[in-house]
Amino acid sequence: MTSTARLPDGFGVRIDPRVRAYSDGRVLIGGSPTRMLKLAPAAAAMIGDGYVKVVDSQTAVVARRLLDSGVGNPRPTALPATSDVTVVIPVKNNTAGLERLLAAVEGLTVIVVDDGSDVPVPAPARASVRVLRHERSRGPAAARNTGLRAATTPFVAFLDSDVVPRKGWLEVMLGHFSDPAVALVAPRVVALEPDKGALGRYEHARSSLDLGRREAAVKSGSPVSYVPSAAIIVRRDVLTATGGFDEAMHVAEDVDLCWRLQEAGWRMRYEPVAHVAHDHRVGFRKWFTRKAFYGTGAAPLASRHPGSVPTMSMSGSMLFACVAAASRTRLGVVGSVASLSVTMLRLRRMFTELDQPTRIAAVLTAQGFVGGMWQVASALCRHYWPVTLVAAVVSPKVRRAVLGFAVAEGLWDWYGHREEGGLDPLRYVFYKRLDDIAYGAGLWWGAVEARDPAALAPRIRG
Repeated sequence: MTSTARLPDGFGVRIDPRVRAYSDGRVLIGGSPTRMLKLAPAAAAMIGDGYVKVVDSQTAVVARRLLDSGVGNPRPTALPATSDVTVVIPVKNNTAGLERLLAAVEGLTVIVVDDGSDVPVPAPARASVRVLRHERSRGPAAARNTGLRAATTPFVAFLDSDVVPRKGWLEVMLGHFSDPAVALVAPRVVALEPDKGALGRYEHARSSLDLGRREAAVKSGSPVSYVPSAAIIVRRDVLTATGGFDEAMHVAEDVDLCWRLQEAGWRMRYEPVAHVAHDHRVGFRKWFTRKAFYGTGAAPLASRHPGSVPTMSMSGSMLFACVAAASRTRLGVVGSVASLSVTMLRLRRMFTELDQPTRIAAVLTAQGFVGGMWQVASALCRHYWPVTLVAAVVSPKVRRAVLGFAVAEGLWDWYGHREEGGLDPLRYVFYKRLDDIAYGAGLWWGAVEARDPAALAPRIRG
């Protein structure tokens, strides 16, 4: 699939509300990561009040450009039939979860893949449900591939046995496939029981499966760089052609799939309006070990997709500015201000044709600095915490700085993920730090086991 895949007539694109327009709408700045999009006057006129509808080849080109730049979000008007979807459910030793899920997908064609359960899954009485079995467990990736090969419909929805889709989930997601370039769509994964104790409320707000409230394109290097395979819908022929899930991977196989689809030129969407509830692990031991298990996936991803799993990603000048400011020395502060000033002047030269170029450059520089400081603080507390801990033990000055970073980053994270009736900031920060310790431990263990430090490296852009 190439970027020339034409959007159908009637397809709409709405400019993201966080995007800023300049020069009578001919310049748009926004998206994530932030970028500047220049439009011809005729193209800007098509957008009007922030919405463009595809009615001919010209509006189709403008709509595609808005989508691919990340400044616009799709508003499809048509969707495939639900009869075009087969639900594939990999399961192992979770009869209760399977029965709960089957009740939620009543009326759909279903393939259950029993991945070596101790007690084989019995054949259901419903004609629309088919059970396949692996005599020995081969992992969730292999189970999904078995279901994929058995499916015959144009679309396949993969649902893990510990999830329950909410009403309307399928229809909302199917609409995105009216764009012929979209190969995969994922819903927002929320908590099945959000009030199961303090850890349950933390996981409700900060689950690794929940990618937030904002719709987004799924792209490596963006805030939604992948989607979890606990709940996704794909084009069957595309997934078959790209080899399906990598059966050698027992963790992060969903991340690998997303990035392979991206490398092949396909688009993917995250649709938070569609909800699928997940039965979170909220026993502390299971929760902690699961977070560490996720961390071990960084090493195989780094070997398959070099440069795609950096601990930090920013320009060298911005990294210098952030580290210098974090040193809390007079020389460091001076160096940070000087570096940021140079960055702002470079940006200003890019925006000379716009209204208020100095203001725009200053705002973008400030946003970059705040984002960079957050990345540094997060990396110190999450990816590099073993090194940070040693440095804090040795140096009282480092210890005070690290404590400040740990509290500030945790509170910032709480503010961005707070939920009504959720945890208070103190307990949230406590669990966030435990979350980071678990993931970081898995990250380092995976790197040592693979004898490859690539997963520990930051990405410094020019």
